[in-house]
Amino acid sequence: MGRDPPVVTATPPRPAVDAPAAPDGGPGGVPARVLRAVPVPLALIVMIALAGVVLGRVYADPLLTRLTAGAAVGSVLVGVAARRLPSWLVAPLSVAALTGWTLLSLRLAASHAALPGGLGEVAADAARNAIPRLLTAMIPVEPAPDTVLVPVVAAWLTGLAAAEVALRAGRVLLGYLPPVLLYAGALYVVGPNAGPAVGPTVVFAAVAAVGLAVPAGRAGPAAADPVAGLAPAVRAAVRLRLLAASAAGVTVVIALAALLAPVVAGQVDARPVDPRRYVEPPQVESLDENPLIRISGWALNPDQKLLDVRTEAGAADAGPPRIRLAVLSDYDGVTWRVGATYRNAGRILPAGEPAPGATTDPVRQEITVADLTGKLLPAVPTPREVTGARVAYDPATGTLIRPEGLAPGLRYTVASVRERPDMNLISTANVPAGDAVARVLRVADGAPEQLRRLATQLAEENGAPYARATAIADFLAEHYRVTADAPSGHAYPNLAFFLFGPRNGGGQRGTSEQFAASFAVLGRLAGLPTRVVVGFEPKADGPVRAADAYAWPEVLFEGVGWVPFDPMPRPDEQPRPVEEDFRPKPEDPPPSEVPAPTVEPTATPPAAAGPDRRRGPGGPGTPVLVGGGVGGLVLLVAGLLLVLAALRRSLTRTRLAQGDPGRRIAGAWRELTDALRLAGHRVGADLSAAEVAGRARHALAEAQAAQVPTPQPASGGEVDDLAGLLNQVAFAPGTATPHQAERATTLATRYVAALRAARPGWRRLLWTVHPGPLRWRR
Repeated sequence: MGRDPPVVTATPPRPAVDAPAAPDGGPGGVPARVLRAVPVPLALIVMIALAGVVLGRVYADPLLTRLTAGAAVGSVLVGVAARRLPSWLVAPLSVAALTGWTLLSLRLAASHAALPGGLGEVAADAARNAIPRLLTAMIPVEPAPDTVLVPVVAAWLTGLAAAEVALRAGRVLLGYLPPVLLYAGALYVVGPNAGPAVGPTVVFAAVAAVGLAVPAGRAGPAAADPVAGLAPAVRAAVRLRLLAASAAGVTVVIALAALLAPVVAGQVDARPVDPRRYVEPPQVESLDENPLIRISGWALNPDQKLLDVRTEAGAADAGPPRIRLAVLSDYDGVTWRVGATYRNAGRILPAGEPAPGATTDPVRQEITVADLTGKLLPAVPTPREVTGARVAYDPATGTLIRPEGLAPGLRYTVASVRERPDMNLISTANVPAGDAVARVLRVADGAPEQLRRLATQLAEENGAPYARATAIADFLAEHYRVTADAPSGHAYPNLAFFLFGPRNGGGQRGTSEQFAASFAVLGRLAGLPTRVVVGFEPKADGPVRAADAYAWPEVLFEGVGWVPFDPMPRPDEQPRPVEEDFRPKPEDPPPSEVPAPTVEPTATPPAAAGPDRRRGPGGPGTPVLVGGGVGGLVLLVAGLLLVLAALRRSLTRTRLAQGDPGRRIAGAWRELTDALRLAGHRVGADLSAAEVAGRARHALAEAQAAQVPTPQPASGGEVDDLAGLLNQVAFAPGTATPHQAERATTLATRYVAALRAARPGWRRLLWTVHPGPLRWRR
């Protein structure tokens, strides 16, 4: 036979399919094709962006939503632009674009959060700490490099996977799976920290439905009616099968809706699980947990420069503002502790409502750290904005820490709101009670009887809460002396010795540590909610030295808030003996017979006796969550590969086993040409069947020659036989027999198996899951 006519398709040529369709939008049907190509990419972009909208509800401003929307647009458009390129090029191109967008996002977030350091330093820190900081950040979350990195990368990878499956492979419904998982993940991360996302969820479902409803196929009669070219009897049977399949699908959907609707409805009012409770927030060292013990050390080195403060704005008539270092609310009879739960915070801190009638003054200070160590960050109460340092914050106490620790030269700016209560309300205000304030009312077991009697005496003589608090402060100020060399310690034995020990034996003198701790314990014994605050009281702007370190007590009043008291003695007054105003009961031994402690109380009794409030409820830690996320991603990839393998097997079975003999022979030829293309030998449309068979023989021989050991080759004559059967189907339709169809199936199967076996090991694994045959045009 001479040169065979060109044969490149599985069925006889159908010029009507490839011809331009004028009714679809003018010459060539270009506008119509564009309109059909837009809905699915647009739906993917909107679905991914909606996940950013849902997650952005717990962020302080819309920067995260904008960054995730940009990632959605960029990833999907890269997939659209690279759709005609080889599939192995898409991932590297998309990852390169992802790198650029991620660096831009980190730069914008760092500038927004006013974080110091270069882009490389910021990016490295974000990569190390992104997941734990995201899950421990305070609500609302400040958009910073470490809190936007994970959402931006997840949104981009979602767009890459969705575009490849929905656009390149043409499986739109399967392509919706990554955006759905991203949206569900955003809902899980938000948890109970925001209201129900009803609006975004409805829009998400509507956009997904529109993307599925708009046809994406080519224009033309075949696209309008896929059974138009079949015989009437076959056409009726196909349409009946399509109708039955559609009815079955609708029935399954209705059944699932009926079964799942009550379950979903029952979960509407349920409180979502908060994943943040599984991650341990930043912790502090014992020195920062009980900074009260540092007062005595600072008193012995009064000239040590701890800070340098410059007040930029504030109320001039109020004097230099008092700077707070820590608030200690927990006392177990041994030590006062901060007991705070710190959450990573951004530049803007949560703002609370000021007390009714309180006067508020804005204060803005620039603070430079000198010799102050630890993690606690000094600030005027109550801080509202911190720039120049990454902080964690405890809203219950208003305590700030820098998780990385303080360092000499660290400079940051704090904008605070200083509250001054209405003194006209305090005198008649009551104190709160109940579980809400049980923490600051708790009196640890083992309180000395003398402390209880003194507290009872002061409470009986003064009925109103403010009068009781004032009486305690006045009693301490009138009977005790301040000395810099007093030993540190505020456990029950230390306080008893400070209050009742003999003056000639070292009793009745101490630092602000003992004054503040004694006031707080006596106040709780008298029914007052109290706490101890450690900070600094500078005389003016400039250096803050160790001599400015100071501890003071505070009392909580209803409708007023926390009010500081000053139990320190006046410099120009001599203390009166305690015995003049505190007389023990007659049955007790005289004060002179009360033995003084033979061993001086320890400065820092063991803190193990106190409850550790820093640890949250049990749960998996960050490594478990990270491992679970990686495992979920591996399962997702494995599921995608299984779906591709199943689709490929279904395509092969349809080609080789369904239809009349001519259709099966054409399907066998498609299996051969697809195998050549998978092996890197694309068959041109200008080649005849005989020429294709020649290239198939050469490709198999070349692949087997490069393989050791060489498998049994398929016969070249068998490929020529398959080409002859295809020519018979093309030029003599209806003459093929079932036996010839079986012969074609056998020949194609042998050739494909031989060509696949000649491939390297990893290429054989990819052969069965390659999505190419599912999307290559026929």
